[in-house]
Amino acid sequence: MTDTLTHSPEAGSGAGAPLEKTALETYVPLAKPSLVGLSRAEISDALGAIGVQPAQRKMRVQQLWHWIYVRGAQNFADMTSISKDMRAQLETHFTVARPEVVAEQISNDGTRKWLLRLPSGDSIEKAHEVECVYIPETDRGTLCVSSQVGCTLTCSFCHTGTQRLVRNLTAGEIVGQIMVARDRLNDWADRETPTGSRLVTNVVMMGMGEPLYNFEAVRDALLIVSDNEGIGISRRRITLSTSGVVPNIARTGDEIGVMLAISLHAVRDELRDELVPLNRKYPIAELLQACRDYPGSSNARRITFEYVMLKGVNDSLDDAKLLVKMLKGIHAKINLIPFNLWPGTRYECSDWDQIEKFSEYIFNAGYSSPVRTPRGRDILAACGQLKSETEKLSARERQALRAMAMTD
Repeated sequence: MTDTLTHSPEAGSGAGAPLEKTALETYVPLAKPSLVGLSRAEISDALGAIGVQPAQRKMRVQQLWHWIYVRGAQNFADMTSISKDMRAQLETHFTVARPEVVAEQISNDGTRKWLLRLPSGDSIEKAHEVECVYIPETDRGTLCVSSQVGCTLTCSFCHTGTQRLVRNLTAGEIVGQIMVARDRLNDWADRETPTGSRLVTNVVMMGMGEPLYNFEAVRDALLIVSDNEGIGISRRRITLSTSGVVPNIARTGDEIGVMLAISLHAVRDELRDELVPLNRKYPIAELLQACRDYPGSSNARRITFEYVMLKGVNDSLDDAKLLVKMLKGIHAKINLIPFNLWPGTRYECSDWDQIEKFSEYIFNAGYSSPVRTPRGRDILAACGQLKSETEKLSARERQALRAMAMTD
């Protein structure tokens, strides 16, 4: 029987922590729905429901798909290749709305974090918020996307895990985060640049939430994101990160075909039970077998194992040696993540010398072991720091964060 949590957002710590939380709400469809996030078949059905004849639907779907996902149109009036009468009919019944930007923060390193409001049931009281982060680099621009309001899981080192799980996002709300980023960055097809290249080149499902506990919506969204006739981000540039929902790992390879990342963080079950309580349901051996069986895995499509470096907890050379041993036979790379502080945490980041020793051992054993450069720490946009403004930080928490940053 699955353990559940329906109340305290602070319950996720220690080996006795609940494995999962129960969603407090479900999405209530809007009276005037957005076409963003619908598949071609769903758009066709929506057009049929308002009287568009079958002979016209294929053409109309192609037109709408292009305007929404290639041109980034934010209203039907801009869709000039569609007749005025049809535009008026679409305007009566639908929108092409995406999540509303409530706030934007820009880090000293150029990282951007958007707080996005998600209406539900046409009621402001039912609106919830998630965070989405854009990380610019010299050779790419990575968008970190959320899949839930809050998170199903209770990982003890993760700020998002201290929240309640409010609800799953819809496919439209997931795709909408990419739409918002391209809106804010002026990153659509008509953007004038010397190379014509896009700013958002990579997507990582590493924001708020556990993607594999919202599988169908995440799948449907990522199939739209990777569609070559639309947003067109290659599946090799999309990474889905899971804490280890084993039954849906194979489905991810079969039905989505994107790159896989595993939030591992420990090499012994007793420690991972504490850091990632889901491990009590799907222990390390079972998780690693699912990785060995992951469809499409190869040396060119390696699975990334994420490993947050916690001082005196999981950062010894013995841990590094066991990590190398347990990943034998898996096409893998290890992404070492310096722990990012957040108010109230009991963990500390490993010393830099220790991180380098850990990384060197893994590298010498034949595995790529990059150390992730912390980005957006000053705006709580770094890995493990996301937490919706629905649950605002208190003044005391912010003061504590500033004090920790000064000593970091």
